[in-house]
Amino acid sequence: MKIVMDARFTRTDFHDGISRYGASLIEATAKIAEVTMLINDERQLKLLPEVPWVKVNSPLSPMELFVARKINPLEPDAVFCPLQTMGSWGRRYGLILTLQDLIYYQHPQPPGFLPLPVRILWRLYHQAYWPQRLLLNRADLVSTISQTSQSLIEKFRLTKRPIRIVGNAPQPGKQPRDPAVQPEKSLVYMGSFMPYKNVETMIRGMAGLPEFTLHLLSRITPERQAELAALIPQDARVVFHHGVTDEEYDELVLRATALVTLSKAEGYGLPLVESMTLGTPVVVADTEIFREVGGQAASYVPEDDSEAFATAVRALAEPEEWRRRSAASLQRAAEYSWERSAEALVAMAEEAAALHSEG
Repeated sequence: MKIVMDARFTRTDFHDGISRYGASLIEATAKIAEVTMLINDERQLKLLPEVPWVKVNSPLSPMELFVARKINPLEPDAVFCPLQTMGSWGRRYGLILTLQDLIYYQHPQPPGFLPLPVRILWRLYHQAYWPQRLLLNRADLVSTISQTSQSLIEKFRLTKRPIRIVGNAPQPGKQPRDPAVQPEKSLVYMGSFMPYKNVETMIRGMAGLPEFTLHLLSRITPERQAELAALIPQDARVVFHHGVTDEEYDELVLRATALVTLSKAEGYGLPLVESMTLGTPVVVADTEIFREVGGQAASYVPEDDSEAFATAVRALAEPEEWRRRSAASLQRAAEYSWERSAEALVAMAEEAAALHSEG
């Protein structure tokens, strides 16, 4: 099975969610299939596994309409893209496009790193569902990362194509914490600071947690930091880290009482699984996707209830409850792996190739 995997959404400095998802899936899939990556900037290679690659145009270029001309000579059985925007005109292979989530239909503010014209198109694109249908129906199969996202795609009838799940997973080889060692009174948040992430409620909740420190790990603009800093209650401790390495991230999670997020919308919630893999419990918003990922291991609170958030954290300060949640977290995280995701992708590639040949 020859699979071309689109790695052009890989970052050149540090991984974000899409970047890490694609790179990890490529690495796992290359162990069980013949994989070639597509890149558009050789700096992306430092964050990608050592897999054969071909350099093509940027996915944001007008030449994307004709990218199949560069892929066809590779003679793949199927092509996998971790998003839904890949050009398909003139293709001679099975195509799998991915819709990770429907967050931006509820919260249409685009990521700030995109160029202004792209941000304008982004907002327009998410005002209606029909553009999404046009994109997804060009594929032979549609991939998504969770049952929650799959149910939403089906609810809004976003595609006529079969939908399959290729899940996210934690990085392998992580050593869990020693459950006999008491955690520090610290909380870790990993994620962006876009409004739907609801960081404000966690900050307000720190009023009831004066003995705890909330660590906000991601990069943040000065303007957004000023907005959030103005909400910090008197005597509460909140630290902005402005980005951390993978090693620093693991170190903070390994010492923490919990990883926390009250995000109102997610396609998956990878930080939950990353934390649970290390044996660190999670306190999260009571949403369908977090219920799917966290199962019985997570502590759930209403997304806008800062007092309930503080109460859930204080419950974890009890040693027996913390150890129980830590053990449950390890058990839950063991259900996710890149090997399983790669097997699901190869099965999809075989199905997409067959559907294309039939069509």
